Amino acid sequence: MMNINSSLQKTPIAVIGLSAMFADAKNVEEFWTNIIQAKDSIKEVPADRWLIEDYYDEDMFAPDKTYCKVGGFLPKIDFNPMEFGLPPNILEVTDASQLLGLVAARDAFEDAGYGRKSEKFTAELKAKTGVLLGVGGGQKLITPLIARLQYPIWERALRASGIAENDIPNIVDKMKKAYVGWNENSFPGLLGNVISGRITNRFDLGGINSVVDAACAASLSAIKMALSELVEGRCDMMLTGGVDTDNSPFMYMSFSKTPAFSKSGKITPFADDADGMLIGEGLGMLVLKRLEDAERDGDNIYAVIKGVGTSSDGRFKSVYAPRPSGQAMAMNRTYEDAGYGPETV
Repeated sequence: MMNINSSLQKTPIAVIGLSAMFADAKNVEEFWTNIIQAKDSIKEVPADRWLIEDYYDEDMFAPDKTYCKVGGFLPKIDFNPMEFGLPPNILEVTDASQLLGLVAARDAFEDAGYGRKSEKFTAELKAKTGVLLGVGGGQKLITPLIARLQYPIWERALRASGIAENDIPNIVDKMKKAYVGWNENSFPGLLGNVISGRITNRFDLGGINSVVDAACAASLSAIKMALSELVEGRCDMMLTGGVDTDNSPFMYMSFSKTPAFSKSGKITPFADDADGMLIGEGLGMLVLKRLEDAERDGDNIYAVIKGVGTSSDGRFKSVYAPRPSGQAMAMNRTYEDAGYGPETV
């Protein structure tokens, strides 16, 4: 099985830092405890996200309704804008993914021993530290900002309903106030690519900053790209992982009308009776270095990456239907890349 052409066999990569925020877990320790206790963190949509009575209908074909009302939801996470040098007045027009991304990055760097007060995190190392994250196509803040721009439609609907012309501006103004307003910070605040950009800006990093969207494989795709930065010597340390904080009605409607959500409201991977997926908010990040460098610098090493494999499903039933043979192909390529056979695991 040994593949002498594998870059990762020649230059294995060490995982030296971890951070996590998921349903019922504010950090890695809580997440791990939930796993070993087999805790089910799938719950009904909390009222501070959206009201179930507004959007839910058990009929999966009901127009403009979702037949799913459960998911994974982040607990309340403390965020101090001053810690990251952000003025409080931009928070309303900055997506939660960008703000929590800063917290996850801080926690991962601190766990790796490269916190803000660390003498090891030199200017030279920062200049060659990059950020690559898996991020979905749209962020939650986009929805209210776009909704606010629909006011011409509201005006026409009110006019067609016989509302007095003099009353229409006041009604529309009240409706606008239900949504976040546009200002100079709105555009950067809604962009997914600014999740990585804000991290490199606030932590003064000089390596690559980019996000990748590969749907459910986005985080792993980001990790693969981060490995390349290290193997090819463009960066000496990488922050990588994934960010998704959008459990908005838009996302529930999207997966309901596909339809991809589990009708039973349960996810059972690899089971014969599995009937669909659910969605969850979460952030997970890793700090990576070349193994040789991590050992030299006395870093704590959680794991070593020696192989990575990718694949696509080609022409199959649909663009989003999983293909078991394609998944097996990716796994087999990973074993080959690492120089180990599946029978060794």
